[in-house]
Amino acid sequence: MLPEAYYPVSHGHIPPLKLESGTVSSQVDNWSRCDVGARVTEYQPNNNKVVLNNGREYSYKALVLSPGFEQTDSLIEGLPEMRETHEMENVYVHQIDNKLTVDRNYYHGWNHRAGNMLNYSPAQPYKGEGSDFYSLIYESFLRQDRQHGLSHDSAKIQYFTPNKNIFSFPYANEVALDECRKRNIDVCLGHELVKVHFNDIGEKIATFRNVDTGATLEHPFTHANITAPSRPWAALQDAGITDSNGLIDVNQYTLQHERYENIFAWGDAIRGNITRTNVAAAAQNPVVKNNVLKFMAGQELDGIYDGYTYFPMYMSHSHATGFSHTWDFQPAPNNHAIPQYGLFAKGYFNYQLKTNLNNSIAYTSFKKDHGPPYKHFSQTFDPLEHNQVLQARNVDVEALRSIHGNKATPAIE
Repeated sequence: MLPEAYYPVSHGHIPPLKLESGTVSSQVDNWSRCDVGARVTEYQPNNNKVVLNNGREYSYKALVLSPGFEQTDSLIEGLPEMRETHEMENVYVHQIDNKLTVDRNYYHGWNHRAGNMLNYSPAQPYKGEGSDFYSLIYESFLRQDRQHGLSHDSAKIQYFTPNKNIFSFPYANEVALDECRKRNIDVCLGHELVKVHFNDIGEKIATFRNVDTGATLEHPFTHANITAPSRPWAALQDAGITDSNGLIDVNQYTLQHERYENIFAWGDAIRGNITRTNVAAAAQNPVVKNNVLKFMAGQELDGIYDGYTYFPMYMSHSHATGFSHTWDFQPAPNNHAIPQYGLFAKGYFNYQLKTNLNNSIAYTSFKKDHGPPYKHFSQTFDPLEHNQVLQARNVDVEALRSIHGNKATPAIE
Protein backbone atom coordinates (compact mmCIF):
# COMPACT_ATOMS: atom_id res chain seq x y z
CA MET A 1 0.00 0.00 0.00
CA LEU A 2 1.32 3.46 -0.93
CA PRO A 3 0.85 6.08 1.82
CA GLU A 4 1.14 8.94 -0.66
CA ALA A 5 -1.80 7.48 -2.60
CA TYR A 6 -4.24 7.35 0.31
CA TYR A 7 -5.65 10.87 0.10
CA PRO A 8 -5.88 11.16 -3.71
CA VAL A 9 -7.47 7.70 -3.94
CA SER A 10 -9.93 8.31 -1.09
CA HIS A 11 -11.16 11.51 -2.74
CA GLY A 12 -11.13 10.22 -6.29
CA HIS A 13 -8.15 12.08 -7.73
CA ILE A 14 -6.47 8.87 -8.92
CA PRO A 15 -7.76 5.31 -9.55
CA PRO A 16 -7.89 2.93 -6.54
CA LEU A 17 -5.59 0.45 -8.29
CA LYS A 18 -2.71 2.90 -7.83
CA LEU A 19 -2.88 2.29 -4.08
CA GLU A 20 -1.33 -1.13 -4.53
CA SER A 21 2.32 -1.87 -5.25
CA GLY A 22 3.78 -4.71 -7.29
CA THR A 23 4.06 -8.33 -6.28
CA VAL A 24 6.85 -9.58 -4.07
CA SER A 25 7.61 -12.43 -6.46
CA SER A 26 8.78 -9.96 -9.11
CA GLN A 27 11.35 -8.49 -6.74
CA VAL A 28 13.29 -11.53 -5.62
CA ASP A 29 15.43 -14.00 -7.51
CA ASN A 30 14.50 -17.65 -7.63
CA TRP A 31 17.24 -18.62 -5.18
CA SER A 32 16.04 -16.13 -2.55
CA ARG A 33 14.14 -17.27 0.53
CA CYS A 34 10.96 -15.25 0.89
CA ASP A 35 8.32 -15.57 3.62
CA VAL A 36 5.40 -13.48 2.39
CA GLY A 37 2.87 -12.58 5.06
CA ALA A 38 5.08 -13.75 7.92
CA ARG A 39 6.14 -11.51 10.82
CA VAL A 40 9.06 -11.78 13.20
CA THR A 41 7.82 -12.69 16.67
CA GLU A 42 11.21 -12.86 18.38
CA TYR A 43 14.55 -11.17 17.79
CA GLN A 44 17.71 -12.67 19.27
CA PRO A 45 20.40 -10.08 18.44
CA ASN A 46 23.00 -11.73 20.67
CA ASN A 47 22.54 -14.99 18.78
CA ASN A 48 22.07 -13.40 15.33
CA LYS A 49 18.72 -15.11 14.93
CA VAL A 50 15.05 -14.25 14.28
CA VAL A 51 11.94 -16.38 14.81
CA LEU A 52 8.87 -16.00 12.58
CA ASN A 53 5.21 -16.51 13.42
CA ASN A 54 5.12 -19.48 11.03
CA GLY A 55 7.65 -21.30 13.20
CA ARG A 56 10.67 -20.78 10.98
CA GLU A 57 13.98 -19.53 12.37
CA TYR A 58 16.68 -17.68 10.47
CA SER A 59 20.22 -16.87 11.43
CA TYR A 60 21.88 -13.86 9.87
CA LYS A 61 25.21 -12.19 9.24
CA ALA A 62 23.55 -8.81 8.85
CA LEU A 63 19.97 -7.84 9.62
CA VAL A 64 18.07 -4.99 7.94
CA LEU A 65 14.90 -3.81 9.69
CA SER A 66 12.06 -1.72 8.32
CA PRO A 67 9.09 -2.76 10.46
CA GLY A 68 7.24 0.53 10.67
CA PHE A 69 4.71 0.82 13.47
CA GLU A 70 1.76 -1.25 14.58
CA GLN A 71 -1.20 0.98 13.69
CA THR A 72 -4.54 0.00 15.19
CA ASP A 73 -7.81 1.71 16.03
CA SER A 74 -8.19 -0.65 19.01
CA LEU A 75 -6.01 1.74 21.05
CA ILE A 76 -9.04 4.06 21.28
CA GLU A 77 -11.93 2.52 23.19
CA GLY A 78 -15.07 2.16 21.10
CA LEU A 79 -13.47 3.28 17.82
CA PRO A 80 -13.43 -0.14 16.07
CA GLU A 81 -17.17 -0.43 16.67
CA MET A 82 -18.01 3.14 15.71
CA ARG A 83 -16.07 2.97 12.43
CA GLU A 84 -18.29 0.04 11.42
CA THR A 85 -21.47 2.11 11.70
CA HIS A 86 -23.30 3.41 8.64
CA GLU A 87 -21.50 6.05 6.59
CA MET A 88 -24.25 8.52 7.48
CA GLU A 89 -22.73 8.63 10.99
CA ASN A 90 -19.68 10.30 9.38
CA VAL A 91 -17.03 8.51 11.44
CA TYR A 92 -13.91 7.85 9.37
CA VAL A 93 -10.67 6.23 10.49
CA HIS A 94 -7.54 6.97 8.48
CA GLN A 95 -5.70 3.67 8.60
CA ILE A 96 -4.03 2.17 5.55
CA ASP A 97 -4.94 -1.45 6.18
CA ASN A 98 -6.90 -2.42 3.07
CA LYS A 99 -8.69 -1.00 0.02
CA LEU A 100 -12.09 -1.40 1.69
CA THR A 101 -11.12 1.20 4.28
CA VAL A 102 -10.04 3.65 1.61
CA ASP A 103 -13.22 3.01 -0.39
CA ARG A 104 -15.39 3.59 2.69
CA ASN A 105 -13.55 6.84 3.41
CA TYR A 106 -14.45 8.37 0.05
CA TYR A 107 -16.64 11.03 1.69
CA HIS A 108 -14.37 11.86 4.62
CA GLY A 109 -14.75 15.54 5.37
CA TRP A 110 -17.85 16.03 3.22
CA ASN A 111 -21.48 16.50 4.26
CA HIS A 112 -20.81 18.34 7.51
CA ARG A 113 -24.12 20.05 8.16
CA ALA A 114 -23.93 21.16 11.81
CA GLY A 115 -22.09 20.59 15.09
CA ASN A 116 -18.45 19.68 15.66
CA MET A 117 -16.22 17.90 13.16
CA LEU A 118 -13.30 16.33 14.99
CA ASN A 119 -9.95 15.87 13.23
CA TYR A 120 -7.53 13.84 15.31
CA SER A 121 -3.83 13.05 14.96
CA PRO A 122 -2.35 10.61 17.51
CA ALA A 123 0.74 10.95 19.66
CA GLN A 124 4.03 11.21 17.75
CA PRO A 125 5.70 9.23 16.37
CA TYR A 126 2.99 7.59 14.28
CA LYS A 127 2.32 6.15 10.86
CA GLY A 128 1.19 8.88 8.51
CA GLU A 129 3.05 11.85 9.99
CA GLY A 130 3.02 14.83 7.71
CA SER A 131 0.16 13.55 5.55
CA ASP A 132 -2.89 13.37 7.84
CA PHE A 133 -3.60 17.06 8.49
CA TYR A 134 -6.82 17.45 6.49
CA SER A 135 -8.52 20.21 8.51
CA LEU A 136 -7.83 22.84 5.86
CA ILE A 137 -9.39 20.65 3.17
CA TYR A 138 -12.47 20.08 5.30
CA GLU A 139 -12.79 23.79 6.01
CA SER A 140 -12.83 24.48 2.27
CA PHE A 141 -15.61 21.90 1.85
CA LEU A 142 -17.59 23.49 4.67
CA ARG A 143 -17.13 26.99 3.28
CA GLN A 144 -18.42 25.81 -0.09
CA ASP A 145 -21.45 24.11 1.50
CA ARG A 146 -22.29 27.25 3.47
CA GLN A 147 -22.24 29.28 0.26
CA HIS A 148 -24.83 26.88 -1.15
CA GLY A 149 -26.91 26.88 2.02
CA LEU A 150 -26.16 23.24 2.80
CA SER A 151 -24.43 23.74 6.17
CA HIS A 152 -25.44 25.71 9.23
CA ASP A 153 -23.29 28.43 10.77
CA SER A 154 -22.96 26.21 13.86
CA ALA A 155 -20.85 23.72 11.95
CA LYS A 156 -17.25 23.86 13.20
CA ILE A 157 -13.93 22.24 12.29
CA GLN A 158 -11.86 21.20 15.32
CA TYR A 159 -8.38 19.70 15.38
CA PHE A 160 -7.30 17.64 18.42
CA THR A 161 -3.96 15.99 19.14
CA PRO A 162 -2.00 14.93 22.24
CA ASN A 163 1.04 16.59 20.69
CA LYS A 164 2.00 20.19 21.35
CA ASN A 165 2.06 20.97 17.65
CA ILE A 166 0.38 20.07 14.37
CA PHE A 167 3.71 19.33 12.68
CA SER A 168 7.00 18.61 14.44
CA PHE A 169 8.70 20.79 11.81
CA PRO A 170 8.37 24.27 13.38
CA TYR A 171 8.26 26.09 10.04
CA ALA A 172 5.36 23.99 8.72
CA ASN A 173 3.67 24.14 12.10
CA GLU A 174 3.60 27.95 12.06
CA VAL A 175 2.10 27.99 8.57
CA ALA A 176 -0.57 25.48 9.61
CA LEU A 177 -1.47 27.35 12.81
CA ASP A 178 -1.69 30.64 10.93
CA GLU A 179 -4.05 29.10 8.37
CA CYS A 180 -6.20 27.66 11.15
CA ARG A 181 -6.47 31.09 12.76
CA LYS A 182 -7.49 32.67 9.46
CA ARG A 183 -10.11 29.99 8.79
CA ASN A 184 -11.57 29.84 12.31
CA ILE A 185 -10.48 26.23 12.90
CA ASP A 186 -10.27 25.32 16.59
CA VAL A 187 -6.87 23.84 17.44
CA CYS A 188 -6.81 21.84 20.69
CA LEU A 189 -3.27 20.68 21.44
CA GLY A 190 -2.29 18.36 24.28
CA HIS A 191 -5.50 16.30 24.27
CA GLU A 192 -5.42 12.53 23.76
CA LEU A 193 -8.51 10.76 22.43
CA VAL A 194 -9.16 7.77 24.70
CA LYS A 195 -12.77 6.80 23.96
CA VAL A 196 -15.72 7.34 21.62
CA HIS A 197 -19.27 6.22 22.33
CA PHE A 198 -22.99 6.95 21.83
CA ASN A 199 -24.76 8.43 24.83
CA ASP A 200 -28.30 7.58 25.93
CA ILE A 201 -29.90 9.82 23.31
CA GLY A 202 -27.70 8.63 20.43
CA GLU A 203 -25.31 11.57 20.48
CA LYS A 204 -21.69 10.79 19.56
CA ILE A 205 -19.29 11.61 22.40
CA ALA A 206 -15.48 11.77 22.37
CA THR A 207 -13.54 11.54 25.63
CA PHE A 208 -10.22 13.38 25.69
CA ARG A 209 -7.51 13.30 28.34
CA ASN A 210 -5.39 16.36 28.98
CA VAL A 211 -1.80 15.10 28.72
CA ASP A 212 -0.56 17.64 31.26
CA THR A 213 -3.19 17.45 33.98
CA GLY A 214 -4.82 14.08 33.34
CA ALA A 215 -8.26 15.71 33.40
CA THR A 216 -10.87 14.22 31.05
CA LEU A 217 -13.26 16.05 28.77
CA GLU A 218 -16.41 14.62 27.15
CA HIS A 219 -16.98 16.40 23.86
CA PRO A 220 -20.00 15.89 21.54
CA PHE A 221 -19.46 15.64 17.81
CA THR A 222 -21.38 14.92 14.64
CA HIS A 223 -18.48 14.09 12.31
CA ALA A 224 -15.02 12.62 12.99
CA ASN A 225 -11.88 12.00 10.95
CA ILE A 226 -9.42 10.09 13.11
CA THR A 227 -5.92 8.86 12.33
CA ALA A 228 -5.49 5.57 14.17
CA PRO A 229 -2.71 5.56 16.82
CA SER A 230 0.57 3.72 16.35
CA ARG A 231 2.89 1.89 18.71
CA PRO A 232 6.30 0.22 18.34
CA TRP A 233 6.38 -3.54 17.82
CA ALA A 234 6.72 -5.33 21.15
CA ALA A 235 9.18 -7.91 19.81
CA LEU A 236 11.75 -5.19 19.04
CA GLN A 237 11.38 -3.69 22.50
CA ASP A 238 11.63 -7.08 24.21
CA ALA A 239 14.88 -7.77 22.35
CA GLY A 240 16.49 -4.51 23.49
CA ILE A 241 16.86 -3.25 19.91
CA THR A 242 14.96 -0.04 20.64
CA ASP A 243 15.63 2.99 22.82
CA SER A 244 13.50 4.11 25.77
CA ASN A 245 10.89 5.49 23.36
CA GLY A 246 10.53 2.21 21.49
CA LEU A 247 12.40 3.44 18.38
CA ILE A 248 15.17 1.40 16.77
CA ASP A 249 18.43 2.70 18.20
CA VAL A 250 20.41 3.44 15.04
CA ASN A 251 23.01 6.10 14.39
CA GLN A 252 21.15 8.84 12.56
CA TYR A 253 23.81 9.21 9.88
CA THR A 254 24.92 5.65 9.03
CA LEU A 255 21.65 3.98 10.11
CA GLN A 256 23.74 1.28 11.78
CA HIS A 257 22.61 0.15 15.21
CA GLU A 258 24.46 1.78 18.09
CA ARG A 259 25.00 -1.50 19.98
CA TYR A 260 24.67 -4.29 17.41
CA GLU A 261 27.01 -3.58 14.53
CA ASN A 262 25.34 -6.05 12.15
CA ILE A 263 21.86 -4.51 12.46
CA PHE A 264 20.70 -1.68 10.20
CA ALA A 265 17.29 -0.02 10.01
CA TRP A 266 15.31 2.49 8.02
CA GLY A 267 11.75 3.84 7.84
CA ASP A 268 9.29 5.13 10.42
CA ALA A 269 10.62 3.08 13.33
CA ILE A 270 14.12 4.58 13.63
CA ARG A 271 14.92 7.21 16.24
CA GLY A 272 15.70 10.82 15.42
CA ASN A 273 14.07 14.22 14.98
CA ILE A 274 12.40 13.83 11.63
CA THR A 275 8.96 13.80 10.01
CA ARG A 276 8.32 10.13 9.25
CA THR A 277 7.24 9.97 5.63
CA ASN A 278 7.60 7.61 2.69
CA VAL A 279 9.99 10.12 1.12
CA ALA A 280 12.26 9.87 4.16
CA ALA A 281 12.24 6.07 3.95
CA ALA A 282 13.14 6.20 0.25
CA ALA A 283 16.04 8.55 1.00
CA GLN A 284 17.31 6.23 3.74
CA ASN A 285 17.19 3.12 1.58
CA PRO A 286 20.36 3.68 -0.52
CA VAL A 287 22.28 4.62 2.64
CA VAL A 288 21.39 1.31 4.26
CA LYS A 289 22.13 -0.60 1.07
CA ASN A 290 25.56 1.00 0.74
CA ASN A 291 26.49 0.47 4.38
CA VAL A 292 25.29 -3.12 4.58
CA LEU A 293 27.44 -4.00 1.55
CA LYS A 294 30.41 -2.13 3.04
CA PHE A 295 29.90 -3.89 6.39
CA MET A 296 29.77 -7.33 4.76
CA ALA A 297 32.97 -6.50 2.86
CA GLY A 298 34.72 -5.22 6.00
CA GLN A 299 35.00 -1.68 4.67
CA GLU A 300 34.29 1.67 6.30
CA LEU A 301 30.65 2.72 6.31
CA ASP A 302 30.58 5.94 4.31
CA GLY A 303 26.86 6.14 3.50
CA ILE A 304 25.41 9.18 5.27
CA TYR A 305 21.73 10.10 5.58
CA ASP A 306 21.15 13.84 5.91
CA GLY A 307 17.63 13.49 7.34
CA TYR A 308 15.87 14.67 4.19
CA THR A 309 12.09 14.34 4.16
CA TYR A 310 9.22 15.97 2.32
CA PHE A 311 5.48 16.16 2.82
CA PRO A 312 2.64 18.07 1.13
CA MET A 313 0.11 20.19 3.02
CA TYR A 314 -3.31 20.22 1.41
CA MET A 315 -4.99 23.62 1.58
CA SER A 316 -8.24 22.61 -0.14
CA HIS A 317 -9.60 19.94 -2.44
CA SER A 318 -7.33 21.26 -5.20
CA HIS A 319 -4.64 23.49 -3.62
CA ALA A 320 -1.43 22.46 -1.87
CA THR A 321 2.03 23.46 -0.81
CA GLY A 322 4.95 21.37 0.43
CA PHE A 323 7.59 21.32 3.15
CA SER A 324 10.97 19.63 3.39
CA HIS A 325 13.68 19.48 6.01
CA THR A 326 16.73 17.54 7.13
CA TRP A 327 17.80 16.27 10.56
CA ASP A 328 16.56 18.22 13.59
CA PHE A 329 14.06 20.07 11.39
CA GLN A 330 16.54 22.21 9.47
CA PRO A 331 14.70 23.58 6.38
CA ALA A 332 15.86 22.06 3.09
CA PRO A 333 16.58 24.29 0.07
CA ASN A 334 13.20 23.58 -1.58
CA ASN A 335 11.15 24.03 1.59
CA HIS A 336 7.85 25.88 1.00
CA ALA A 337 8.91 26.76 -2.53
CA ILE A 338 5.28 27.26 -3.58
CA PRO A 339 2.88 29.61 -1.77
CA GLN A 340 -0.17 27.96 -0.23
CA TYR A 341 -2.77 29.97 -2.16
CA GLY A 342 -3.68 31.09 -5.67
CA LEU A 343 -2.88 29.67 -9.07
CA PHE A 344 0.55 28.43 -8.04
CA ALA A 345 -0.93 26.36 -5.22
CA LYS A 346 -3.56 24.94 -7.56
CA GLY A 347 -0.93 23.99 -10.12
CA TYR A 348 1.28 22.51 -7.41
CA PHE A 349 -1.59 20.36 -6.16
CA ASN A 350 -1.75 18.51 -9.47
CA TYR A 351 2.03 18.44 -9.82
CA GLN A 352 2.65 16.94 -6.37
CA LEU A 353 -0.10 14.33 -6.79
CA LYS A 354 1.44 13.08 -10.01
CA THR A 355 5.07 13.36 -8.90
CA ASN A 356 4.61 11.81 -5.47
CA LEU A 357 2.56 8.96 -6.88
CA ASN A 358 5.01 8.23 -9.70
CA ASN A 359 7.94 8.26 -7.27
CA SER A 360 6.13 5.90 -4.93
CA ILE A 361 5.18 3.55 -7.75
CA ALA A 362 8.75 3.51 -9.04
CA TYR A 363 10.01 2.82 -5.52
CA THR A 364 7.59 -0.02 -4.78
CA SER A 365 7.14 -1.51 -8.24
CA PHE A 366 9.77 -4.19 -7.46
CA LYS A 367 11.49 -3.69 -10.80
CA LYS A 368 15.05 -4.91 -10.52
CA ASP A 369 17.14 -1.78 -10.41
CA HIS A 370 19.57 -0.17 -7.99
CA GLY A 371 16.86 1.75 -6.18
CA PRO A 372 16.57 5.47 -5.50
CA PRO A 373 17.79 8.00 -6.21
CA TYR A 374 19.50 6.94 -9.43
CA LYS A 375 17.92 3.53 -10.21
CA HIS A 376 20.33 2.64 -13.00
CA PHE A 377 23.39 2.73 -10.75
CA SER A 378 24.02 2.76 -7.03
CA GLN A 379 24.38 5.98 -5.10
CA THR A 380 27.95 6.62 -3.99
CA PHE A 381 29.19 8.68 -1.05
CA ASP A 382 32.26 10.77 -0.26
CA PRO A 383 34.74 9.55 2.37
CA LEU A 384 33.62 10.52 5.86
CA GLU A 385 36.27 13.20 6.28
CA HIS A 386 35.02 14.92 3.10
CA ASN A 387 31.30 14.41 3.61
CA GLN A 388 29.56 17.80 3.37
CA VAL A 389 26.65 16.76 5.60
CA LEU A 390 28.98 15.85 8.46
CA GLN A 391 31.05 18.98 7.92
CA ALA A 392 28.00 21.26 7.92
CA ARG A 393 26.76 19.71 11.17
CA ASN A 394 30.22 19.67 12.81
CA VAL A 395 30.05 15.93 13.38
CA ASP A 396 33.12 14.34 14.96
CA VAL A 397 34.13 11.90 12.21
CA GLU A 398 36.52 9.96 14.42
CA ALA A 399 33.80 9.48 17.04
CA LEU A 400 31.48 8.26 14.29
CA ARG A 401 34.12 5.80 13.14
CA SER A 402 34.72 4.52 16.64
CA ILE A 403 31.11 3.55 17.42
CA HIS A 404 31.95 -0.06 16.66
CA GLY A 405 35.73 0.02 16.87
CA ASN A 406 38.06 0.35 13.89
CA LYS A 407 37.50 2.14 10.60
CA ALA A 408 36.91 -1.16 8.91
CA THR A 409 36.24 -4.66 10.14
CA PRO A 410 37.37 -7.98 8.70
CA ALA A 411 35.23 -9.07 5.79
CA ILE A 412 32.49 -11.55 6.65
CA GLU A 413 33.04 -14.84 4.90
